[in-house]
Amino acid sequence: MALEHGHGPKEIAARLDAQNDSGRLRDAIFGGIDGTVTTFAIVAGVQGAGLSAGIVVTLGLANVLADGFSMAAGNYAGIKAVADDRRRLWKVEERHVHENPQGERDELEQILARKGLQGRILQEATAMISQDKKQWISLMMAEEYGLPPIDERPIRAAIVIFGAFVLAGMFPLLPYLIGLADAFSWSIGISGLTFFAIGTIKSRWSLAPWWRSGLETLLIGGVAAGLAFVVGRMFHP
Repeated sequence: MALEHGHGPKEIAARLDAQNDSGRLRDAIFGGIDGTVTTFAIVAGVQGAGLSAGIVVTLGLANVLADGFSMAAGNYAGIKAVADDRRRLWKVEERHVHENPQGERDELEQILARKGLQGRILQEATAMISQDKKQWISLMMAEEYGLPPIDERPIRAAIVIFGAFVLAGMFPLLPYLIGLADAFSWSIGISGLTFFAIGTIKSRWSLAPWWRSGLETLLIGGVAAGLAFVVGRMFHP
């Protein structure tokens, strides 16, 4: 059986570098799923209440823009808070390394010892890592504070999640925007395909088969839309 990836020096380096961008993938998938779910839920709820296509478009567009911006702003604030905390702790470690280097080396040695290093290898690894101040502090941040390296560009994260939310959220509204007959049926089909497509894309980074991941995402969206439709029918005149 062929391995999933190669192990040449360039291939290894490319995979390690790509890990730094995994947050953007998470943001795009999260934004796409939420954009489709919430917008189609509004479409289903308004349709269930028997209201006009104009109201569907108005509420749908308002949701896409307002909720998308809200998600992007929340994501920005969360990432910025973590980044600010990381910068604060980095300065703390820098000061400790400068004022008490032996104490920090003792901490580093204990961290490496817990990973299975011992004897001469432990001493050499401690000495080697402590020669590079940046790598030394990075290791301490991850092991002492549980803070892995993060993308400190929260604006980019906000743009990604907003873009994914708006793009995916527009699909359920397309039949109404272009004036198709039986727009709700078209919206159901398009939204279902969108849910399934996002799920299949998500499967690339999971152990689930593509079809199972697609059906799982489709089920989540279908349940949300079904609940909204039922609530809308309760207020049907």
